[in-house]
Amino acid sequence: MSEKEVHIILSTTDLHIGYSSHKRDHILVKDIRLEIPRGQLIGLIGINGSGKSTLLRTLAGLQPPLSGTITISQTPITAIQPQHLAQQLSVVLTGQGISKNLTVSELVALGRQPYTNWLDTLSNNDIKIISDALHATDTLVLKDRKCYELSDGQLQRVLIARALAQDTPLIILDEPMTHLDLHHKASVLKLLTHIAHQKQKTVLFATHDIEHVLPLCDQMIVLQNDSAIIDTPTSLADKGVFNSLFPSESVCFNKETGRFFIKS
Repeated sequence: MSEKEVHIILSTTDLHIGYSSHKRDHILVKDIRLEIPRGQLIGLIGINGSGKSTLLRTLAGLQPPLSGTITISQTPITAIQPQHLAQQLSVVLTGQGISKNLTVSELVALGRQPYTNWLDTLSNNDIKIISDALHATDTLVLKDRKCYELSDGQLQRVLIARALAQDTPLIILDEPMTHLDLHHKASVLKLLTHIAHQKQKTVLFATHDIEHVLPLCDQMIVLQNDSAIIDTPTSLADKGVFNSLFPSESVCFNKETGRFFIKS
């Protein structure tokens, strides 16, 4: 087994994603081929409707692919039992159903469910991991508050804390910086970078904050024209991929500054 194979956390082969209706497949993105290694921060970008959320949900095993295969840590996702899959990947997705009557501590503690015994008894190690997740996301001061009392931004950070408490090698997040002010956007990005590079976890997240993440991502997946392109931000810029990201010619990308601008 090669070193490359050992370190590949997530891979796909000839993956088609989309949805089926009236016995007909509606393909959003086709022929997706990914090999994502351990310890990288991967940004997923594309215009609204390009298939970002569908791709994340498919990779997380929450909806079936139209065709192709998904492999996590060298095992096809279809062969992984749900409890074991919950030890391999954690997700923070838009519109996740949660009970807002839970306290923040109770919600974050749910991240330990894949590891607890049948009585759901938390060990001292579980308690420490939960505490570390609350500290890391700056939510410890909220631990006794009910989730329905939180702002959208606070709840978003608590959901990230729950994913951290799950302690998986792969973390998938859909728009983790939605509802956050600039300070907390920077805090979350710094946290995700630390998790990827220092804790050697693979972090895959969709975002519209392209300019903020360009200097930080190891690779980026760009959904465009029914296809997926993965490369380093520098290579994508050199290839002119960002120039054609938006359908309107009014939005352009300046490779030197790494910023988008509106043509007058």
